[in-house]
Amino acid sequence: MTHYYDIDEANARIPELRELLAGLREQRAELIRLRDEARARIAILESAGSRSSEEDLFDVADGADDLSDDPEIRRLRLRMRGIIDQMQGAVGRLVDWDITLRDIRTGLVDFPALANGRPIWLCWRLGEGDVAWWHEIDTGFDARLPLIDLA
Repeated sequence: MTHYYDIDEANARIPELRELLAGLREQRAELIRLRDEARARIAILESAGSRSSEEDLFDVADGADDLSDDPEIRRLRLRMRGIIDQMQGAVGRLVDWDITLRDIRTGLVDFPALANGRPIWLCWRLGEGDVAWWHEIDTGFDARLPLIDLA
């Protein structure tokens, strides 16, 4: 059953969210950096004839590749897997809190709420103070309105 937040309860979650979402953003950036490093390494191995294509690059993190003898690929794979596991744990906390993650890069989340008995989203993202926005459940960030409009 969905937990519906009131504004005070959503605002009480903000300190934990700031930390969690900032961590997710950093992990995302590190995962992209490692992906790019893996692509560069694969290109080197391809040019040396050790690899036929880059199509299973993302399988590198899961170990489904033919480069298990390459220590650099093994290191990258382990690091990527570790970051993915950490990110899944953070997203799991959001799910446990009934908070919907909309965008890791901007730290955008929605809290389920009720306004006069109808479901809405309270909208917040990293860099903002308290929750000050809302939108209908069938719209998104571009349609958000100030909380004062709920009255």
